[in-house]
Amino acid sequence: MTDPIADMLTRIRNAQMRKHEAVAMPLSKVKVAMLRILRDEGLIRDYKVTGSAPFQEVKVALKYDDTKAPVISGLRRVSKPGLRVYVGHESLPLVKRGMGVAIVSTSKGLMTARVARRSKIGGEVLCHVW
Repeated sequence: MTDPIADMLTRIRNAQMRKHEAVAMPLSKVKVAMLRILRDEGLIRDYKVTGSAPFQEVKVALKYDDTKAPVISGLRRVSKPGLRVYVGHESLPLVKRGMGVAIVSTSKGLMTARVARRSKIGGEVLCHVW
């Protein structure tokens, strides 16, 4: 697998289209940091690390509204292994005019574009979620 972040976003997108309650994927530190941001923004219910050391997984509990429509209506990978996208703090993107979340990898760790803009830190734009 060349892009584990795109794989994670695709698994979440596919599971929500099929109305699954949860989805499992291989564990990595970047995925856990991204899932923490998604949970804090209210886009997923929770996540949990399961399994033993070499074969650990992270299980993501997806979130739906009252009409069983997924809370996440779109996911898009921005920076890819073949084309990295770096921006300064003054040009961090607004996703859906501020209604979505851009996840940015900075020197201080992963954070939303809103927090990075406030902290005046630029970095690599990993994905947009709305």
